[in-house]
Amino acid sequence: MFVVNAKNRAQMYAFLSKMFASALDEKLIQEIQNDQAILELVMEEHKVWFETTPFPELEEALNVDFNSLFVMHSLPIESSILEDKEEVLVGLQNPVMQFYFEHGYELNLAKSELLAPDHLSFECAFMQNLILKKEVEAQRAFMQKHLLNWAPMYLLSMMEMAQTPFYKGLCTLGAEFIIADYEGLC
Repeated sequence: MFVVNAKNRAQMYAFLSKMFASALDEKLIQEIQNDQAILELVMEEHKVWFETTPFPELEEALNVDFNSLFVMHSLPIESSILEDKEEVLVGLQNPVMQFYFEHGYELNLAKSELLAPDHLSFECAFMQNLILKKEVEAQRAFMQKHLLNWAPMYLLSMMEMAQTPFYKGLCTLGAEFIIADYEGLC
């Protein structure tokens, strides 16, 4: 299903990072509407919904679905999923932040609205960084210690709750890609 060369892997993690960072704005929705490859990858047979739904209705449905899934019901944050805690560990007390630090990845939370170093968006961006730096052992270790332990199960549960074909497809794609990517590393 997935092409496993480094460039494609890095691009997929960048895409997932961007999609899970925040609700889609007008510009990004239009970019997706104009990109048949992304529409087919994310929604397959449901891409017609994304292409034909009137823009105001599409934007509202996507915004409501994103916020319902990833803000109101369950934040895509590793520590909140695995430890079922309300508080988010920041700085080096967070194991994910320690991993970033040990691998020279600087994360400036002050420049982000996400405020959690173990947010799915940041973890995908970190994987992209490791791929571009060709750090295969670090990729494998990060997936084993962090990303693989929570993201696929989280995304599949969010897929069940998603109301739009876009977020159903995106969650399925994310879960399947992370699992396949790890298998490709082993």
